[in-house]
Amino acid sequence: MKKFYLTTPLYYPNARPHVGSAYTTIVCDVIARYKRMCGYDVAFLTGTDEHGEKLERAARAEGVSPSEFVAEKRRLFLDLWKKLGIEYSHFVYTHQPDHATSVQRLMRLAKARDPEVIYKKTYEGRYCVSDERYIADGTEPADCDICGRPAELIREENYFFRLSKFEKPLLDLYSKHPEFVQPDFRRNEVVSFVRNGLRDISVSRQRIKWGIPWTDDPEQVFYVWYDALTGYLTGIGYAQNESGGPDYQRYWLDPESEVVHMIGKDILRFHAVYWPAFLMAAGLPLPKTVFAHGWIYYEQDKMSKSKGNVVYPEPIIDALDSFGAPGNDALRYYLLREAPFGQDTSFSYTALIQRFNSDLANDLGNLASRTITMIHRYFGGVLPAYTELWEGAQDLTAVASTVIERSQEDFSRFDFSRGLERVWQLIGITNQYLADMQPWVIAEDSSKRGQLANILCTAYEALRVVAVLVHPILPTATQGLWQRLGLKGYVGDVRLETLAWGQMQAGTKVSPAGPIFPRLDKTATLAKLGELAEADRERDEATVKGFREAPLQTKSEDEEPKEKTSVESESGKAPSPGTTSSSAQSPAPSTETPKISIEDFAKVEMRVGEIKSAEPVQGAQKLLKLTVDIGSEVRQIVAGIAEYYKPEHLIGMKVVIVTNLQPRKLRGIESNGMIVAASVGREGRPVLVTFKEEVEVGARLK
Repeated sequence: MKKFYLTTPLYYPNARPHVGSAYTTIVCDVIARYKRMCGYDVAFLTGTDEHGEKLERAARAEGVSPSEFVAEKRRLFLDLWKKLGIEYSHFVYTHQPDHATSVQRLMRLAKARDPEVIYKKTYEGRYCVSDERYIADGTEPADCDICGRPAELIREENYFFRLSKFEKPLLDLYSKHPEFVQPDFRRNEVVSFVRNGLRDISVSRQRIKWGIPWTDDPEQVFYVWYDALTGYLTGIGYAQNESGGPDYQRYWLDPESEVVHMIGKDILRFHAVYWPAFLMAAGLPLPKTVFAHGWIYYEQDKMSKSKGNVVYPEPIIDALDSFGAPGNDALRYYLLREAPFGQDTSFSYTALIQRFNSDLANDLGNLASRTITMIHRYFGGVLPAYTELWEGAQDLTAVASTVIERSQEDFSRFDFSRGLERVWQLIGITNQYLADMQPWVIAEDSSKRGQLANILCTAYEALRVVAVLVHPILPTATQGLWQRLGLKGYVGDVRLETLAWGQMQAGTKVSPAGPIFPRLDKTATLAKLGELAEADRERDEATVKGFREAPLQTKSEDEEPKEKTSVESESGKAPSPGTTSSSAQSPAPSTETPKISIEDFAKVEMRVGEIKSAEPVQGAQKLLKLTVDIGSEVRQIVAGIAEYYKPEHLIGMKVVIVTNLQPRKLRGIESNGMIVAASVGREGRPVLVTFKEEVEVGARLK
């Protein structure tokens, strides 16, 4: 039996998974189901990457241990995969005990083959905490070329992997095996990167402790990419014994096994350059393909928690389910149908509803409903015998056979949008065939009973074929359709190589018709989506420790705000944009300030931030654009302090940041937070709140 090993990325559990994470996992679930129907022995792995400085900082900011922090976030992924019906066979997390064995073994194999491939040196340069990678040598300020955040200056002694040695082997790999990096335009990006020259990379850290101990050097831990990528081996039993467990032998070492890593384009370099080099160094087989898909945007804008436009799958599924529609299947279909796989795509609630109503309710749902209804009405719910299919349109038999063949070719290339388009051609042709033949009119003439049987059997056979072809994408709905068609067993057990036109059996008892895809009312559905998304956000704020979500919709402002932006000072002047003030004047106002509850105060999240850069905002005398490290991420904040603080004096200052405010735009620049300042003097001069004692960046104020 052919073997197929498919992996999602090991997700970084620093936050709740959104529709982007779900996208990759849904795609892998579709591929795994499809390959099983093709007769493959499939291993499907997903998991979480739980080490690294970013997680260590995030845990410290929450006041919990790193192991507690990642276990809580890991559960969010497991719960979502269950809700999405993801049928993975293996789950790995890099904090599990046997993973340390895998990572240390991979390093020992590399050193045994070449003692010089890993070496130790002192390094000084710029490092991006967010992407866990060095950016540039030296001390000059630099921004990360992936995320755009300012890189930190780091100086420490680390172990390095001699990546520069693998430039030619990697270029040979891409040349001899062009399928190794897909799509083609991504391979071109990787080839260009490697041809520009490879630098050796750090594979250990000294200043952090949350990681796998380096063999024979307890002061060091393995760096995240050497650690995380090896999870693809750990998850299938690499650490079970010296030669690996049976699943490792079966899915990784067997030369006939097809290994595919499915990832987002932002981590392509690590999978297509670092990972094959690590494996080459250890003398282990390489995967067949690293497939890098594009990002999902929200209405043409990149999803970001700080922007407040992150879309989560759970409210979508629940909202559609509440109207009797299969929400999970609807989301899966929309994500795979809307754009060619591999390219960027934009998510829209309106487009989701339109696609559902047009393709699923009107096309497939309507065909199923009227076909089954007419079989019940005219033949007592029993599929009649037929003499020919497509009566009156013989050429359409060839169309159906072509759709069966070509759609499978599309799915094998991961061209899901094209494959679904072909299947919907068959659905459209069948609907048009019923409209042209008008079986409800023919039924009035008892002498045309045979012709009526041929017409309805044709529509029935189209539904049977469609149910099989689109089952990997619509697993719940197609199983329901399968049962309504009176077919036994599980549709996913049908082998695609045996699927052919004309295999239905006369005498099959068809179940009563019912709506598979009820049409959605756009206004009511959008309202329900908004209601559940808001309830979902509030539930997160109440139950997930230290986790705050901004609303889906935020109001953008292009001008400096004229309304009050926070508590006014005694002089009646509102504090400058991007700051919040507490009055330092006396006496206190004669009107007593309204009291708030401790619960109200607890809603405000304030953290210690370190200013990494500051620059004036063009055309605005009062505004400075700042980047502030708050521990778990670097935020961009616009603050109205330019009249009182020079940018160069702010660099390195630790300040208090309100981190859970809605984003807003000031002079066209998005601000994702507010600096806390006191308002002093009659002119209300802002004085930034800072610290006399040393405090950790990201620490929460209580």
